[in-house]
Amino acid sequence: MAIANNRQDNQPVYVLHTYPFKETSLVVELFTRNLGRVATTAKGARRPRSAMRGMLQAFQPMLATWSGKQELKTLHHLEWAGSLLLLQGEALMCGFYLNELLLRLLPREDAHEALFEYYADTLRDLTIGADLAVTLRRFELKFLQELGYAIPLMTDAKAQAVVASQAYRYEAEHGAYKLDGRVGHDDHSVQLSGKTLIDMANDNYHDTQTQQQSKQLMRYLLAYYLGDKPLHTRQLLIDLQGL
Repeated sequence: MAIANNRQDNQPVYVLHTYPFKETSLVVELFTRNLGRVATTAKGARRPRSAMRGMLQAFQPMLATWSGKQELKTLHHLEWAGSLLLLQGEALMCGFYLNELLLRLLPREDAHEALFEYYADTLRDLTIGADLAVTLRRFELKFLQELGYAIPLMTDAKAQAVVASQAYRYEAEHGAYKLDGRVGHDDHSVQLSGKTLIDMANDNYHDTQTQQQSKQLMRYLLAYYLGDKPLHTRQLLIDLQGL
């Protein structure tokens, strides 16, 4: 969705990523509640005395003002919009993983207000010591659903109700198929139980098998939509704790 107004004042945002631009500036990728992902330039932000420099912190709720009609806007002002969130250790890596997901798959200037609020809730969960693996599975599923990808869980590819005791293979863009007796690894699908699909639909990740199979399913689906360029933080999380 194209931005109609030249200037946006005091918009709720999170900083997703920054990188150098020209000699003293930074490109700042923002996740905004009302306008989706927006790319801006923070002029002079690399100077030691820049007031903007200390504000460009990930995971913090902020209000931003920017202007511009081109894809790359000019960032004028940032201010805190709530209590500071402190992510540490593996929770911090999970936060960077969420940001990389948004940068890779969320189109620019395409509003997703519900996803913005869910992202904010997920960051708060990460700060209070919630189960990291379950927190990531919930966000990954919500993220793909909000982007419009069909992830059917309660019905199979033939529109029949998923049966908890039935084994299935799940194929991206299609859904779950009852297993036909074949065995072996298949790069184009994931094998799991109907119970796992039903548990995911009900946001229930208490079962150990559901935790393991939901991780395999989301890893497969994200790899499918990301294509040939895997996430850097995804591999780091796998190396650390298999998240």
